[in-house]
Amino acid sequence: MIERGWYWYDFLLVTGDAYVDHPSFGAAVIGRVLENAGYRVAILAQPDWRSFEPFAAMGKPKLAAMVTAGNLDSMVSHYTAAKKPRSEDYYSPGKKAGLRPDRASIAYSNRIREAFPGLPLILGGLEASLRRFAHYDYWDDKVRASILVDADADFLVYGMGETATLEIAERLKLGVPVSGITDVRGVAYVTSGSEFKVEHFDFTACASYDDVRRDKKAYAKAAMKQYLEHDPIVGKAVAQRHGERWVVVNPPALPLSTNLLDKYAELPYTRKWHPSYDSDGGVPALEEVRFSVIHNRGCFGACNFCALAFHQGRIVTSRSLESVVREVTEFTKSPLFKGYVHDVGGPTANFRAPSCKAQLKRGMCKDRACLSPTACPNVNADHSDYLTLLRKIRAIPGVKKVFIRSGVRFDYLMLDKSGEFFAELVKHHVSGQLKVAPEHCVDGVLSYMGKPENSVYERFVEKWRNLNERYGKKQFLVPYLMSSHPGCTMDDARKLSDYLRKRN
Repeated sequence: MIERGWYWYDFLLVTGDAYVDHPSFGAAVIGRVLENAGYRVAILAQPDWRSFEPFAAMGKPKLAAMVTAGNLDSMVSHYTAAKKPRSEDYYSPGKKAGLRPDRASIAYSNRIREAFPGLPLILGGLEASLRRFAHYDYWDDKVRASILVDADADFLVYGMGETATLEIAERLKLGVPVSGITDVRGVAYVTSGSEFKVEHFDFTACASYDDVRRDKKAYAKAAMKQYLEHDPIVGKAVAQRHGERWVVVNPPALPLSTNLLDKYAELPYTRKWHPSYDSDGGVPALEEVRFSVIHNRGCFGACNFCALAFHQGRIVTSRSLESVVREVTEFTKSPLFKGYVHDVGGPTANFRAPSCKAQLKRGMCKDRACLSPTACPNVNADHSDYLTLLRKIRAIPGVKKVFIRSGVRFDYLMLDKSGEFFAELVKHHVSGQLKVAPEHCVDGVLSYMGKPENSVYERFVEKWRNLNERYGKKQFLVPYLMSSHPGCTMDDARKLSDYLRKRN
């Protein structure tokens, strides 16, 4: 700020991660998007939350404070599934644990309220996005209220936040009060009053916080309604009562166009951690993605255990081939680049477009999933665009290998009758191991998961082995499996154990 001659700034952006200026880090993306729009942004990374003083150190921002817990839920960063404290945090300098609080979104918000009473406060990021309604909290083993209520924030930006963040910023810049900014897609807010209504969108109400914490069926029905309305084309706003107040979640923001995805991916990221972390050895989370490319967003797989559909949404959008090629070409200019592009992926690596054209007009189907229990006949399983992208990257001077390390949706791959992508995947794009997600071997459990029958995976494995043999490769599959999904019995678990023994 001193070097830039700033005696004021617009937004204070607080993040629970160490600051890494890379498009895989949400705080960096939002900061760069705001900067590109002409705003002054000050980043406060991993502040000491025990006092408000670190939050006040740069002075009061002109427009608002923004809070994200980081790329991960802060509780996942801190604890294993067995609720044991983790000894390392890959999103902190030198993997040092304990540099962010539990439920960081709430803790940071409380300190900001102390430092700057009355300042507009905006939550964002994965932790806030997935806790926008009353939700079951694994760590407390109870249903907690919307994080908006607990954090006492003015807005919550959920999902992909660029458009909503810019709209809020523009309104605040024009002097619009917080109470007048309730018509922005992709935003949740709290309102009160006995004559409750949503003015700007069609809306529906789901079971209240009091109801869902007492009744599992009410919780399940509310969750289903929230899920089905999470559709940018036909979704309604969803209101949930919390005592005398209402949490209103507006319909999702429309997916970004290819032009905007390209623009935001190509902002002037340094692709480095902040130099203040050099003495600690840097931020390890960067190493996995430093020379990786995110080419798409969204996932129409819609697995029942996965948060992607409720965060990024089920409509897939993608960057242009030219944009990705430009990004990889920049890799080759780095002295750290050894010729290996670690990943060209995203939520699901081999998705490049909506599963069918009808989605863009009538939204996602509410009565069935695209790929399970069997694939919808309207699914377009054409991999030609993704294949063209991979070929163009392979042809860039200085690139030796292009790997796919994001998960590949094998059932979607098997729908592609040409077999051309599968062949080139085996020949050129596996670093020795390929990640796939059969999740289980028992069809009943797979049905609860929203996954295809195990026979589909078995056919995939057979073809994988044949192709590896044909091309003289010794490569391995890394299957993701779950032992205790809801609906899985002890007998199902034994069958999975036997399945693994036979595989070994």
